[in-house]
Amino acid sequence: QQQPKRNFTMETATAVTSALGPVPASSGTSGMDELMPLVLQLTNAEQREVVLLELSKKRESFPDLAPILWHSPGTVAALLQEIVSIYPLLTPPTLTAHVSNRVCNALALLQCVASHQDTRAPFLAAHIPLYLYPFLNTNSKSRPFEYLRLTSLGVIGALVKVDDSHVISFLLQTEIIPLCLRIMETGSELSKTVATFIVQKILLDDAGLNYVCATAERFYAVSTVLNNMVQLLQVHPSVRLLKHVVRCYLRLADHDRAREALHTCLPNSLRDNTFAAALTNDATVQKWLSQLLQVVAASSAAAEKREG
Repeated sequence: QQQPKRNFTMETATAVTSALGPVPASSGTSGMDELMPLVLQLTNAEQREVVLLELSKKRESFPDLAPILWHSPGTVAALLQEIVSIYPLLTPPTLTAHVSNRVCNALALLQCVASHQDTRAPFLAAHIPLYLYPFLNTNSKSRPFEYLRLTSLGVIGALVKVDDSHVISFLLQTEIIPLCLRIMETGSELSKTVATFIVQKILLDDAGLNYVCATAERFYAVSTVLNNMVQLLQVHPSVRLLKHVVRCYLRLADHDRAREALHTCLPNSLRDNTFAAALTNDATVQKWLSQLLQVVAASSAAAEKREG
């Protein structure tokens, strides 16, 4: 049975925007008039694909898109419907480029919600990131799957980018670290970079660092992947990726037990001049690497002195 078309009315717009306060000057009334009908059309399954594309293209133009999406009745449910509808295509891997692009447009809108200060907390409270984990858990290297993983990582990356301890606390209760570690080993360079950035931001939070270093198993799971990445970076250099790897090591060195473990498990290629040429134009990574080596060397010397 065909659903009746939903008409955009001023009453509907008022109901949706009542919790948002005054419209900022950057959006403008004409911009809101353009935005609201598109948002409301997301609940119409027949129009949704076109609307997803339009909104994902225009999302940077509307700073208050996130709260409008969140407070519009049925909109978030429609976005989640887009996500769960492709679960059957994950195993066996039958995802097409067309379907991948469509769901990634939905994920781009969820990234807006994850990024916005007014919607981040309810986004987490609804456990919406968990709907993305099946995408992160795929291992097909085809372009549709790689694009799906990368866009999903972008949503998690948007969450951790704001340095919110509540975000880290939520993520530590989930399987995000093992999922990121696997992508760090097997993904494309871009996916590896975003996954490593997520792990880096988790480690930079005290709760995240203590979580990873709470057991030898967790620490060595992270350090082994970082070590493998360093070995691969010798063959396929990427300063952008190396930057995040070095920052992860430097943060691990802030923890007493992890710092001791780095005496033996820090890759030799970081200790010598293997990456000197690649880092010539990046003073930040040079500084981090120098700090890392100094901290580990001082700790190792102190340990030898105690034992001697």
